[in-house]
Amino acid sequence: PSRPETEPSVVSPLGAGESHAFARGKLIHRLLQTLPDLDAGARAAAARRLLARPAYGLSSGQIDAIAAETLAVLAHPEFAAAFEGPGLAEAAIVARLGARALSGRIDRLCVRDEAVYVIDYKTNRPPPADVKDVAPVYLAQLAAYRAALAPLFPGRAIRCALLWTHAPRLMPVPAAMLDGFAPN
Repeated sequence: PSRPETEPSVVSPLGAGESHAFARGKLIHRLLQTLPDLDAGARAAAARRLLARPAYGLSSGQIDAIAAETLAVLAHPEFAAAFEGPGLAEAAIVARLGARALSGRIDRLCVRDEAVYVIDYKTNRPPPADVKDVAPVYLAQLAAYRAALAPLFPGRAIRCALLWTHAPRLMPVPAAMLDGFAPN
């Protein structure tokens, strides 16, 4: 589910073409994976150090834009539960769901007393404004993650959300909507 066969098109600020959109997405995912473990005051400098590596070939404007977008996600109050306290970045998940096997990575997994939070990062530009406009492939991905986690956390709600980094905006996906995409 982490690499669906059909994904919506993405417009990248790094330039034209699919490879630029993919490179930008990988960088943002990497920043969202590593920066939460740092003190909030150290995150901006760390982000710029990582993005300034010559291998990435980014201009100073691109470095500033990607760093600002990522730091805005981490600083947004709506995301506090996902980025403060314990959480797993790039959590590997393997399960058998009916006749299918699942192997994927959850971008951010947070286990709390009241619920388990599954957050999948999406770097689409522009992101959909309404959850009803989310691509079905993303809903199927979240539904598969939810189905795999449910037996591991009986009695806890599995709450899924998409984190659109461009906005930044956390988009909770209602359980009823994911029910329609549950693997069989």
